[in-house]
Amino acid sequence: MLFSTLTFSQTKVSGVVIDEKNNPISYSTIAFKNSAEGVMTDENGKFYLESKKNYSIIVISNLGYKSKEITLTGIHNYDLKITLATDNEIEEVKIYSGKTSKKNNPAIDILRKIWERKKKNGLRQFDQYHYEKYEKIEFDINSIDSTFMKNKVFKGMEFIFKHVDTSGITGKNYLPIFINETISEVYSDNVNKKDKEILKANKYSGFGNANNDGVNAFLKDLYAEYDIYNNYLKFFDKDFVSPLSRTGIQVYNYVLADSTFIDKKWCYNIVYYPRRKNELTFKGDFWVNDSTFAIKSINLEASKSANINWVRDIYIEQEFDVLNDSVFLLKRDHMMTDFALTKKEKSSGMYGKRTTLFKNHDFNTKKDEKFYRETVNEFDKEVYTKSEEYWNENRFESLNSNEKGIYQMLDTLKTVPKFKRFYNLVSILGSGYVQVKNFDIGPLFSTIGFNDVEGYRIRLGGRTYFGPNDQWRVQGYTAYGFKDQKFKYGILGKYMFNKKNRFIVSLGNRRDVEQMGVSLTTSNDVLGRSFASSSYFSSGINDKLTHVNLTTLGFEIEPVKNLVFQSTLSYRTLESASSTFKLDYFADANRTITANKVRQSEINFMIDYTPNRKMVGYGVDRIEVDLNYPRFFVNYSQGLKGVLDSDFSYSKLQLFYRQPLLIGGFGRLFTTIEVGKTFGTVPLGLMGIIPGNQSYFIIDNTYNLLNYYDFVADQYSSLHIEHNFNGRLFSRVPMLRKLNWREIIGFKAVYGSISSENKAINASGLNYIAPVDGYFEYHAGIGNIFKVARIDCAWRGSYFDLPDARKFTIRLGFGFYF
Repeated sequence: MLFSTLTFSQTKVSGVVIDEKNNPISYSTIAFKNSAEGVMTDENGKFYLESKKNYSIIVISNLGYKSKEITLTGIHNYDLKITLATDNEIEEVKIYSGKTSKKNNPAIDILRKIWERKKKNGLRQFDQYHYEKYEKIEFDINSIDSTFMKNKVFKGMEFIFKHVDTSGITGKNYLPIFINETISEVYSDNVNKKDKEILKANKYSGFGNANNDGVNAFLKDLYAEYDIYNNYLKFFDKDFVSPLSRTGIQVYNYVLADSTFIDKKWCYNIVYYPRRKNELTFKGDFWVNDSTFAIKSINLEASKSANINWVRDIYIEQEFDVLNDSVFLLKRDHMMTDFALTKKEKSSGMYGKRTTLFKNHDFNTKKDEKFYRETVNEFDKEVYTKSEEYWNENRFESLNSNEKGIYQMLDTLKTVPKFKRFYNLVSILGSGYVQVKNFDIGPLFSTIGFNDVEGYRIRLGGRTYFGPNDQWRVQGYTAYGFKDQKFKYGILGKYMFNKKNRFIVSLGNRRDVEQMGVSLTTSNDVLGRSFASSSYFSSGINDKLTHVNLTTLGFEIEPVKNLVFQSTLSYRTLESASSTFKLDYFADANRTITANKVRQSEINFMIDYTPNRKMVGYGVDRIEVDLNYPRFFVNYSQGLKGVLDSDFSYSKLQLFYRQPLLIGGFGRLFTTIEVGKTFGTVPLGLMGIIPGNQSYFIIDNTYNLLNYYDFVADQYSSLHIEHNFNGRLFSRVPMLRKLNWREIIGFKAVYGSISSENKAINASGLNYIAPVDGYFEYHAGIGNIFKVARIDCAWRGSYFDLPDARKFTIRLGFGFYF
């Protein structure tokens, strides 16, 4: 019995280290005596240390303070309060929590050697490489205690708490609720900069639909790939400065702490920690070889004060294997994120853990260019239906007892009625649809609306839904306005004839009231409805609405991943929906006959290129994971006069380019360029309208101080620039540092003109005005207010001669961002 107790017990210690004035001592070393097992305190002096072995003494040290030994009273010692006294006998003091010298620092000398050799280390030194990869992602509810377990919410589901475990990193209890496993093969060509990952098997806990990798795609985006040798490491859409970065000297302190043999290689141990608070940095240490200057192992813990939302902690551990005398290859990568609404230690949150293992490397086997071409829409059901025997034979490491129990526990949980109701509610809030067998009712968020023409408006819609990979879909809606007392509707059906290249044919019709001119780029989206068509929160008069009757027949194909070609045949009629707004035009050369309705047939050709775009699903409808990818869009439209009594013949060419760019530690820059020209004579309904913004909210690619139809053009060029510093500047201001606000600046400009022919045909009563010098505005704002809000101030820079021209406005924005 004594042997059994000693074998399976664990030593666990937690607490805080302070000085004689009760101030926390950051980055102190806590270690079990006569062992290599230890941790560093965080910037608040707190620590947690755990070992599978039994220890009775811990040693606390920090250069500049007297080391201290604490005798443990048992195997579990929590909430210790340890005071260190200043060591006045040391002549030359180097304190880990202070700023280290950049000169004559052996740690920085070693760091420079790492920079010199990084392209010759690891996989970079090979022209091509291939390896097998196993990845396990798990989500757990943490800070589980007796009060949490007794909550009435869990009545009838108490069996789930049999799977509660304790984190070896934080010491908190946690309950596993999700697990996802994948096995894949990775190929890369360093010469041609090509990569390809082939998914061989995927298994997860059963939430969602087992026949798609939507969950996997989301997790891939949440946990992006990173290379510790890069200057910046991207996590949750933020650029953290790598401790191995060339700019690391400016943001980190480095200390050469130890040296020893590891796997018969002499290695140096370097401790690092941030120079300033609130920056996107880490603390930790790494071991580096003395000859190749390749990393043998590294630990990274995100700074507690880092300006990142919904994340309390990030821990990363990487281990490298010595293949031969000069090759160090990553063999294990573990990342744990503590997601929480607040950064208070005792508040409940969720762990997200990813463990990746690598093996069976092969080098310099060249593949032809065709091999690296990404498949557009290839779905293999067998990948998601591998047997339990397959997983037992092919996992790189066995699951522990709690991990094995997750699958069975979640399958049982889904049969509990209370949980099923809760799960359905979360699905409705997330998708906006209520599922009734194979039909979805919604979206619920657009059920009620209001505008000056319709008054209050009620909308009811739905769609067929058999799963995320549906090959066909029919969706539609009907709406009723209580002021104009008219019904509206829209219906669209589409079918994917070829899954591999996503050849889709669609047919739809819509009759509705719409605010035209809120986007420069033409759209033939039958069911789309602009934000400006509802006037719940808007300023000024919003009566320039149009009755739209649009019918489209569309063809779409994606021959290469993220390169889409589309052709659309459309017929539409446009007619003013308001007695105070006209779309009239002269219908004869003598300008004596006017018409108030536009009938127009059009053929449209479009190219949409979105490199690095990530999509979820393989069906006729897919979901974008995020918008952080460049987009290049070309659109050509030809008016077909005489076809179905169409009124006008014209040509329209439009180009759109958007480029998001992460600029290291200085935030994210968004640049959008749009140009367009209409060849031929067209009335107001077919003109290019520079998009204004009469709402109180921030709307992308609109102009904050322009009203609808303030600026009309048949040729235009526009530029939008916005930069979010992500708190880089405010973090240097002591009074603002703790608020975690983020600075935003932007500039918008547009130049356009109108031909004399298009001015002459105008009979709407609207004075066509295109400012000679164009229009521009600029804005500055503060984001991340209470983590969800943003306030922008915008100033008009030109085009002041309009009646009631607004010179200044304030816009609001809301969203959940890391």
